[in-house]
Amino acid sequence: MKRGPSTSTIYSLLSLRFTRQQSSKLGVDPLSVRFLSSSAKSPGLLSQYKHLVERGELQHDPFQERVASELESLLGRLEQYEKDMEEYHVKLANWKQSRENERRRLLMEEAESKQQGDVWTSVNRRRSKLAETLMFRKSSENIEPGVGKWVSYLNRERKLDSLVGRCPSAPHAPRGLYIYGNVGSGKTMLMDMFYNATEGIVKHRQRYHFHEAMLKINEDMHNIWKNQVREKSSQSSISSWIMNLPFDTKVKEWVAAEEKYKQEVQMKNILPAVADKFLVDQQAGQVGASILCFDEIQTVDVFAIVALSGIVSRLLSTGTVLVATSNRAPKDLNQDGMQKDIFQKFVTKLEEHCAFVLIGSEIDYRRFIAQRSFDQVHYFWPSDCTSVGKFEKMWVEITSQLGGQITSETIPVMFGRKLEVSESCNGVARFAFDFLCGQPVGAADYIALAKNYHTVFISDIPMMSMRIRDKARRFITLIDELYNHHCCLFCLAATSIEDLFQGTEEGALFDLESFQFETEAEGGKLRRNVLVEGNVGSVGAPTAIVSMLSGQEEMFAFRRAVSRLIEMQTPLYLEGVRNLHPYFQRREPESLVDSAARLHFQQSS
Repeated sequence: MKRGPSTSTIYSLLSLRFTRQQSSKLGVDPLSVRFLSSSAKSPGLLSQYKHLVERGELQHDPFQERVASELESLLGRLEQYEKDMEEYHVKLANWKQSRENERRRLLMEEAESKQQGDVWTSVNRRRSKLAETLMFRKSSENIEPGVGKWVSYLNRERKLDSLVGRCPSAPHAPRGLYIYGNVGSGKTMLMDMFYNATEGIVKHRQRYHFHEAMLKINEDMHNIWKNQVREKSSQSSISSWIMNLPFDTKVKEWVAAEEKYKQEVQMKNILPAVADKFLVDQQAGQVGASILCFDEIQTVDVFAIVALSGIVSRLLSTGTVLVATSNRAPKDLNQDGMQKDIFQKFVTKLEEHCAFVLIGSEIDYRRFIAQRSFDQVHYFWPSDCTSVGKFEKMWVEITSQLGGQITSETIPVMFGRKLEVSESCNGVARFAFDFLCGQPVGAADYIALAKNYHTVFISDIPMMSMRIRDKARRFITLIDELYNHHCCLFCLAATSIEDLFQGTEEGALFDLESFQFETEAEGGKLRRNVLVEGNVGSVGAPTAIVSMLSGQEEMFAFRRAVSRLIEMQTPLYLEGVRNLHPYFQRREPESLVDSAARLHFQQSS
């Protein structure tokens, strides 16, 4: 076998200093440079793109060049927007503080009025105890009903509007981009180039893949839900600032009830609360602009539509700039017509805040580079004695380089769950297909797996069709996460990559694991229940929430998975594993794992 690239070679690749010899060997693949670092400040996205084309590292594509130009124009507007948003957030914080101070002042005036005029004051102490109790009960009935509280709350809010003024208006945000097109056309590469370029310009910036974003939304919703339950369990206690007021106990209880009602009104819909915490870098404070880069927007089920509509709409309305990618135009995302009203509002909001840009190239650049690269021994097929022997030999070689001690371990998964790993060795793990895709696991498990293991072996992969669509869908999600985390993947399969996904049978997919909302205590809770408990919107009966992915949608996902599997066999992708995978970012530069990992990037003779 040939010697793998040294650490210095990998670093030079990440610094955009490819040699022309490497470029001629590797061909041109825009998605293979999606991981390039922006450590060297480039003059601009368009210039960087043209520079890569000139060096032979990318093939010129007019659609990509147009998107690079649009992104560079957006980047140029962000610096001033960041300054405008910093000023806005200072004004907003002052306004919120003034409004809260004035609100408490109004509340104290009302409380003082009750202290002086109601039946429990010292003026009325000479009344009989029975009369006092009856009149207090009658008075309480007049002010405590829900309608009465709502009217009291609204009246107080109107007074605050006249005293403090309405909320300051946010500066007009630059229009973001919604980039869509075929698999392998360079969407993610261009978005990542933009995201890297925003470092140092925008404080609050996040990049999410669809699965990761949905899990974060689930987690944040659950945390808010738990906090609500905790607050309800301790509602008998009264805040210390209320206890220190110079009023009678009954008046203090009234103040506490008014405060509690205000919180309930604010938390009635939890999606805005989730959205407000979705992007903010707590270390950077609240001020400044925010950028959301969202890879592969999908609407695979009702929850995705409701969550995306509520959260993305809220972010856009409060000034977040969105750069998103998808295989489909916005109007085509909801092929099965789920929650049409909510979805249409979401599309309308996108139209207001984003330009829709098509990358119309029919070329899958992942396949393009694969045709010009060395054959890799990372994908073994068919599942005969010869392939099994080669697969086993590769497992032994790699684990031997890493110490050879095969152990079992348990890794943590989101929401307090755990995943059992029966065979592992210093960042390398081995699984059977049915263990990962034949049981109700999902993106949370695959993200945990991808973060903990830089190299993954999967055996017994069958040819997949719509007849085993549940397993196929899980496998697609698994490939997405291994690819997003830049894992090295070895496969033992029944057929070639090109023939791995077969069948065009029509029909709906009930994707149970996509609804699974695991909790820390309950063990398992369907996400549809969260929709009801969280009151995120009118989404119909819980039993109506099913995944409606059509056969056509599945075939779209299959093509993406095939494209990514092909890229994961290429030298340039494998050379990036050492620098990009989270496992190595947690290790010392000259550790044993460092030297042993070079074996993972060796190219087959």
